[in-house]
Amino acid sequence: MAYESGALDATIAAAAGGDPALMGELREAFLASAARQLDLLRRSRCDGNWHVAAMRLKGLAASFHAEELLLAADNALASAPGEPAAIRGIETVLARFSGRARA
Repeated sequence: MAYESGALDATIAAAAGGDPALMGELREAFLASAARQLDLLRRSRCDGNWHVAAMRLKGLAASFHAEELLLAADNALASAPGEPAAIRGIETVLARFSGRARA
């Protein structure tokens, strides 16, 4: 599937008001927040912790209109804690967002 960053980029641009420095900061904040939730997912071993981290990731994705990340978070919510395929899916999406595309 080809990655389309249009909605995420448009949301960041709208929030930054066209300020390139602020756009960069917002993108970095988005990626850092998503990476924190991914780390929590990786370390989760119980349903509660897994669910909270996946819901936070889903909320972040929704607020930035990051559809692929939203779908990956939904997949995590439907998966058992520590599910490798769910984690890999989120890793792949975040790698694309950060410009480090994975195969």
